[in-house]
Amino acid sequence: MAKSNASGLLTSLDSLFTTQEQRDAAKRDVVLDLPLDQIGDFPNHPFKVRQDEAMMEMMESVQLHGVLVPGLVRQLADGSYQMVSGHRRKLASRLAGLDTLPCIVRDLTDDEAIIVMVDSNLQREKVLPSEKAFAYKMKLEAMRRQAGRPSKENGVPVGHHFQQGKSRELLAANSPDSNTQIQRYIRLTYLLPEILAMVDDSKIAFRPAVELSYLAEKEQRILYDAMGHADCTPSLAQAIKMKSFSREGKLSEAVIRSIMAEEKPNQKEQFRIPKERISKYFKPGTPARTMEDTIIKALDYYRKRQRAVSYTHLTLPTIA
Repeated sequence: MAKSNASGLLTSLDSLFTTQEQRDAAKRDVVLDLPLDQIGDFPNHPFKVRQDEAMMEMMESVQLHGVLVPGLVRQLADGSYQMVSGHRRKLASRLAGLDTLPCIVRDLTDDEAIIVMVDSNLQREKVLPSEKAFAYKMKLEAMRRQAGRPSKENGVPVGHHFQQGKSRELLAANSPDSNTQIQRYIRLTYLLPEILAMVDDSKIAFRPAVELSYLAEKEQRILYDAMGHADCTPSLAQAIKMKSFSREGKLSEAVIRSIMAEEKPNQKEQFRIPKERISKYFKPGTPARTMEDTIIKALDYYRKRQRAVSYTHLTLPTIA
């Protein structure tokens, strides 16, 4: 007969026939070599996997040393596996000619998998604006769905933790960006794919892009065509102006093209003098703004002197 513990409950069979070390080992993640063909990609994965120079370097590393950090997968109902973290390692392994990938298999719900997937990829050195935009949106939606659910022993920051604040504030607390910046990134998901691609390519600055995201799809389409014809992109001030006209229902094609035709401060012609040509006229350490103001004053004084000289010549009496 099994012995009773202090509370009068029967000790479990697990504790009778296994050691504490064995029970602890059973809770640890196990690394398995899984066939690449059995690992599917994460649905709507927001992070791009490119065959660029960095991927070629990773492939060469895999060929020389193998995959040093296992991927993270979860097993689906049909017995196949779904990649949670490790899409780039999977592609590098395939390019290196390998058939398997070392992976940790973890039991995760859909929302838990989204949170882990986003968190692991946001640690990368370079993340595109579009990647952050859709990643933050996916994670925020997952966290909101999980509000009120008890958290599991897998390190996912969900469940009762939602009682401590709003979901977006909790998202910011565990992300490299502030609450306000996360809101801005999520706004980018409302841009046309073509315009969002321009943000990724640094052809449109981040803040103007956020303002443009408030434009209706038809208005964005007209703007995209106008940018192509004018070969320029809107400044922050122009983007804010378009957003204002859009809210009033007055952002027509003519208005968009008129705003785009405005001269932006960074498009005005600039005149610069090499500092070494004028530094001898100023004390060392003189701020550039002070130099500029002094030069303008000197030119004003010079112009006044020239006018005075011209006036003197004009008014002098002619001697017969």
